[in-house]
Amino acid sequence: MAKSTDLLKYEFKKQLKDIQSVKGRATELISLYVPPGKRISDVTAYLRNEYSQSSNIKSRTTKKNVMWAIDSIMGRLKNFKEVPDNGLVFLVGHRSGSGDQTVPVSFVLEPPQPITTFMYRCDSFFYLDQLEGMLRETEIYGLIVIDRNEATIGILNGKRIEVVKNLQSRVMGKHKSGGQSALRFERLIEIAVHEFFKNVADIANEKFVNYENLKGIIIGGPGMTKTYFAENNYLHHELLKKIIGIFEVGYTDESGLKELMQNASQALENLGLMKEKKIMSRFLDELRKPDGGLAIYGEAQTREAVKLGAADTLLISEAMEKTIAEYSCSKCAKKGSLTLKSLDHAKCPDCGTEVDILKSEDVVNDLYELADAYGTKVEMISNDSEEGEMLMKAFNGIAAVLRYRVGA
Repeated sequence: MAKSTDLLKYEFKKQLKDIQSVKGRATELISLYVPPGKRISDVTAYLRNEYSQSSNIKSRTTKKNVMWAIDSIMGRLKNFKEVPDNGLVFLVGHRSGSGDQTVPVSFVLEPPQPITTFMYRCDSFFYLDQLEGMLRETEIYGLIVIDRNEATIGILNGKRIEVVKNLQSRVMGKHKSGGQSALRFERLIEIAVHEFFKNVADIANEKFVNYENLKGIIIGGPGMTKTYFAENNYLHHELLKKIIGIFEVGYTDESGLKELMQNASQALENLGLMKEKKIMSRFLDELRKPDGGLAIYGEAQTREAVKLGAADTLLISEAMEKTIAEYSCSKCAKKGSLTLKSLDHAKCPDCGTEVDILKSEDVVNDLYELADAYGTKVEMISNDSEEGEMLMKAFNGIAAVLRYRVGA
């Protein structure tokens, strides 16, 4: 199964949460960030130097643990011929254990976005700012600011604005004298404006139509020109569907792009939440129907609906931190599966005896695999909206909108 962006983000967030809890007794935790393009041999040479320097650490235990961590990273580096496209992150060292004890920990990550700078730190905690920043939305939007005299096309990638093209129309001003010549002159101006708009649209179409991960188009400008441009089919029909807002801005140069983003910030912030609200509202509308409509909830009932091919869209709360495990009970010989927040001291539902766990998997991963096998769409719902909180609190984080009703 090719993992969806939402699932990859969920897994990365979960792993990062585990790493955030790691604390060292002293400066025994090493954070090493290796950007793409960095040569493995250069990184190894740097670590050899740090290994040599660490021999000067006064505390015998800290010195031993730091040298172990550096040696461990150098050993892991031998598995790579070159740095992957997004770089590498090594988080290795000794965490605090019970009493005066320490426990070795080691994480090797290929991050979901490129590492930008080489960094080596040794401290009592792992440096995670770069990784935490990757959890923030970096969706891509096309930007156009336009009037009759000038237009600028840009791209918003996360918080960074890239200027694609600035165009000057050279359209002449209005003719002040009357008569037939004035009408003819006005007609020539309108033709020139039309050609200018067409030129702007051609560049935007070429840049945006096949742009991977483009979430929407935002248009701005002074007066009614921006609306005229947006509503008169200058842009490709696929881009017209992606227009998410038209905003008033005073400028049509690069500063106009920045002003556009300020004016559109609220709309962008609400976009992801609106998508979640829409699918949750659909589920709740069905649930309110006297017969329960095309809605189902509860883990067992929802799983059964997916297996029957009846589930159109599976709704999963990203706040659901549970594990599904296959177990065997030595007392009553019962075998089955359990879904729990923790598998520590898991007990048989029949006789209450502590069971043996045969295998386990994160519930979210398991549900994604199940949905993929039966052609069910999956929507990961955050806890940032009232509806998202309701999914977790009222429905234990699992529900579905059905294609057709199942059961009685």
